[in-house]
Amino acid sequence: MKNKDKKEFNKIPIKVSQKDFNKHIASSLSKGKRGPKPKMSYYKIFNYILYVAHTGCQWEKLPIYKKEISWSAIYRQHNRWSKDGSYENLLLNSVKFLRDNGMLDLSILHGDGSNTVAKKGARK
Repeated sequence: MKNKDKKEFNKIPIKVSQKDFNKHIASSLSKGKRGPKPKMSYYKIFNYILYVAHTGCQWEKLPIYKKEISWSAIYRQHNRWSKDGSYENLLLNSVKFLRDNGMLDLSILHGDGSNTVAKKGARK
């Protein structure tokens, strides 16, 4: 049972619940100040972006439920969040949340591989 719990914890999210989105994600993402409001909630847009990130599908092939929004509108929102630092903000807030709640384990961190031991050809 313990291994199953660890396995669930380490899974990459492919969909976020409305409750988790509102609690952990929404505050990190920028909202438009001018122009018309999006036809769809940021929660749904974020889940479509997660779907593309998880499956690697082309934006044009995004399976949109009942054609509620165009793939290009979702892409534009993703592009906006990417350029304005919203994703970086989300990452920093996530790490801060984990640290503050004692859930951040840095014992196995391999950021860029610079501290990884070489298997072959390493000098002794």
